[in-house]
Amino acid sequence: MRMGLRMVLDAQEDIDVVGEVSDGAAAVAATDRLRPDVVLMDVRMPVLDGVEATRRITGAGSARVLVMTTFDLDEYVFAALRGGASGFLLKDAPPAELVSAIRAVAAGDAVVSPRVTRRLLDRFVSGAGEPRTDPSVLEALSDREREVLMLVARGRSNAEIAHELHLSHATVKSHVGRVLTKLGLRDRVQAVVLAYETGLVRAGEWA
Repeated sequence: MRMGLRMVLDAQEDIDVVGEVSDGAAAVAATDRLRPDVVLMDVRMPVLDGVEATRRITGAGSARVLVMTTFDLDEYVFAALRGGASGFLLKDAPPAELVSAIRAVAAGDAVVSPRVTRRLLDRFVSGAGEPRTDPSVLEALSDREREVLMLVARGRSNAEIAHELHLSHATVKSHVGRVLTKLGLRDRVQAVVLAYETGLVRAGEWA
């Protein structure tokens, strides 16, 4: 699997593979030593699983983490997102999707697949039926910012939000930035999780 990934990535002029390892503990150590921009992280590994490795890497600010998984309903993936991962991909994602995701994460964006994120969050966040985070945290947002957050949580891109709300792309980007700042969030992944945990968006409300 790693050999195949390396072949795909080494073929890109703007991507350099600086290292590869076989377990989570080695991933943490290698990230600290090599200082890559992005780490492609498996979730089920020996010695230290990908969830804890992700927490340690993102907690240290060593790199951004993109999680890869075989199954789209993997409880470890949701735990990795909460642990600081900037998104996740299925291992059978086409090469072009993988490369695009790495570039997006390296640029500071988050990779949130609407199909997979919908299923994960419906199962692991909304399953209890009650908000897990006090909804009053959303009071810091304006009505427009709350509306933008809701659309982000439903998997909309900035361009799609701009079209839906009849706003410019720059304005939407500004709104998203203010939402993240006001709520103390790192990226869109955390925004999606918070929107579900506060009950702003619930299972079955996708449009």
